[in-house]
Amino acid sequence: MKLFLPLCLFILTGISSVSQVKDSERSSQKSFDSTMFADDDTLTRSDYLLSFDKEFQMLNKGNTMSRALPAIRDIIQHIDEDDSALNIIKDRLSLNERGLNVRNLQMFTILLEQINKGTRRYARELNRYDSILDSTKKQIFDLRDDTVVRYVYRDSILRVQFKPQLQKLRRQLTITDSIIKYVNVLIDNTLARTSDNFIIINELQVQAAGLSETIASRAFTKERRYLWERRPAQRRQSVSAQIKKNLASEKKITQYYFSHTPFQLNLLLLCGLVFFFWVFFNFRSLKKRDKLATLQTFRFQYINELPFFASLIFILNIAPLFDLNAPVVYIDAIEFLLMIVLTFSFRKRHLKKLFYLWIIFLVLFLLSLTRYLGLPFYINRWLWFILNCLSFLLGIYVLLRFKKRYSKQKILILTVGIYTLFNFLALICNLFGRVTLLQIFSSTATYAVIQTIALIVFKQSVTEVFILQIQSSRIRKDYPEKFESNEVVKGTSRLVVFCSVIIWLIVFITNLNLFQFLSGKIIELLSTTRVIGSFSFTYGGMILFLSIIYIAHFLQKYVAYFFGDIGDDASFNNKSHRSRLLITRLVLLASGFLLAIAASGFPVDRITVILGALSVGVGLGLQSIVNNFVSGIVLIFDRTVRIGDIVEIGDRKGRVKEISVRSSTLLTPEGAEVIIPNGNILAQNIVNWTLSNSHIRLQVSYSVDTFVLSEDTRKEITEIIVSSPQVLAQKEPEIFIDTKSHQSTLLKIYFWCKDINKSEVTRSEVYTSICKYLEAKGTKIL
Repeated sequence: MKLFLPLCLFILTGISSVSQVKDSERSSQKSFDSTMFADDDTLTRSDYLLSFDKEFQMLNKGNTMSRALPAIRDIIQHIDEDDSALNIIKDRLSLNERGLNVRNLQMFTILLEQINKGTRRYARELNRYDSILDSTKKQIFDLRDDTVVRYVYRDSILRVQFKPQLQKLRRQLTITDSIIKYVNVLIDNTLARTSDNFIIINELQVQAAGLSETIASRAFTKERRYLWERRPAQRRQSVSAQIKKNLASEKKITQYYFSHTPFQLNLLLLCGLVFFFWVFFNFRSLKKRDKLATLQTFRFQYINELPFFASLIFILNIAPLFDLNAPVVYIDAIEFLLMIVLTFSFRKRHLKKLFYLWIIFLVLFLLSLTRYLGLPFYINRWLWFILNCLSFLLGIYVLLRFKKRYSKQKILILTVGIYTLFNFLALICNLFGRVTLLQIFSSTATYAVIQTIALIVFKQSVTEVFILQIQSSRIRKDYPEKFESNEVVKGTSRLVVFCSVIIWLIVFITNLNLFQFLSGKIIELLSTTRVIGSFSFTYGGMILFLSIIYIAHFLQKYVAYFFGDIGDDASFNNKSHRSRLLITRLVLLASGFLLAIAASGFPVDRITVILGALSVGVGLGLQSIVNNFVSGIVLIFDRTVRIGDIVEIGDRKGRVKEISVRSSTLLTPEGAEVIIPNGNILAQNIVNWTLSNSHIRLQVSYSVDTFVLSEDTRKEITEIIVSSPQVLAQKEPEIFIDTKSHQSTLLKIYFWCKDINKSEVTRSEVYTSICKYLEAKGTKIL
């Protein structure tokens, strides 16, 4: 490895005696002078300078290795951080199963995997620098074959003539030699550290895996003494010193984790910023047009002009999706922040008793975090016992006190029931020494309640944001300010509820320490290749195919909402807007279908064969069956006719009872069930009274003797009609007078009913109320 200083001495040392140098001086001078203009192969001054320049360039290339020093030092710094984390993990694992639980081991396994990946990356970088260094050393070592420079060193006259260049070359050689030696030693030492870390990481991973199996197998056995048993006398340790040590190690591990997972956190923050500016832009758009008052009818609870609260709720709820293998410290931090944010929100929105119960729950959660202090384990067990007792009593009180009041919030009541049950199980496990199950049940019970309440707020916040988007879009397009939001809320809530359930299940299963096990089993089930005849497939590919198709259908159906088009009369006149939406929907459907085929891995050639076989079958007489089948799929996905709709198809009118692939069933007002092939449905004009809403326009008419429709009379009749609870107040009633004869007048009144199912009742109520009004006015009804 140390080739450069001897090389310099070899080049700089003369190899001839003094007499030989004098003789060579005379002969070389004579040869140099006599042949300068006669022989083209004779070396000139420029040839010598070119050789020197080549030497300098090669030596400067060796100096460029100093540019790798910052990167190598950065690697060394990361290795120092890894060593610190490895020392903490080694110290914790040395306690064996007595000071650990499954959550600790999962966190250590994740950290060890991260350190292992980082160490492999460092080793690759160092090996690359080492290869470059070896190549540079070889090229510099080959300089000894340069006969021109060696000739200059032998010739005293040339040495004098090129003395400045030789001195500069000597200095450059010394500098390059020192740089290469330093970089070489630094790379060798750092590579040695990475090799040591590989060995340590492998040992710790094996140890952690063994402890995981030990703890898992002992979870349902007696791991510790019964809580009432006496603890044998042991050497007392300094509690304060142990707490400081434990807090310091937790801090280092947490800092290490967050410093090595910046991408997930940055992406999470980016999603939060996009959500914030989305809401802010819509509020600002309405404020510029002085239309903020139009939002009062929606009664938003969680979003405002500066949606900091809603953005925090959004970020903290989707955080588990960005890091499914997060350590327990990260999850505790997320849940703690959720509780703080929810506390500020609940302070003014809920009853005092309920808020006080939430504060008690928050205090119990904070007390449970004392496990990070590293207190003696018997103290922790008694502390858990007290906390589980209080939590159990709190759950019983809430169930007895608020079950009837919040009976519609079934998921909340169910979660409180889980909270109560798990705390009771934790009590039993603690009493009988099952500490692993104690820790699992305690943490799962608390996190289930926090996540449920947070996701309820999350669902409401996201739904309010969608309503805000629709309203701001309608205002920008000069659509009517009022619109029916119930159907919009139902449609958008489905996706939000689905996402909320997925998030809740992920957090719940993670807290039960079953996520890795279940995810592995599910992945194995979905990725296993199934064979039916010559056709192979996977459940995962099928689910992916159907999921992409469903998402594409969902997007094409609700994409209009973002532009204020909810399917009402307001946007019918905007033909260009409707055309663009139609094209967008077609593109979404086609793209979704093609993406589903590509992502699911279905072989295209097999699909072509199936389509060819179907085309032959259609040609041989299956037209009607295929027509009904395709029409059924169109009805299911297009949803022009849905179960429960009141429709008119041909000469039949009734409520849709069932839609199947081949036919659909219509229930008439007389009670008859009419079965209509799906092809016949699409072949006829369909009148759907409940496609976008359940509204229907009704008419009442009166034949009176004489009647004058003044402005005051019009207002009074309108007030009477609107006062009916089933009348749609957004659409003003229409009142007309028609001359029936010279002795009578025909009074016609049109108004809208909210629900077509209650149209007859509403018509009767309005008719009766107006009759009483006319009789009170002295108008005789003929």
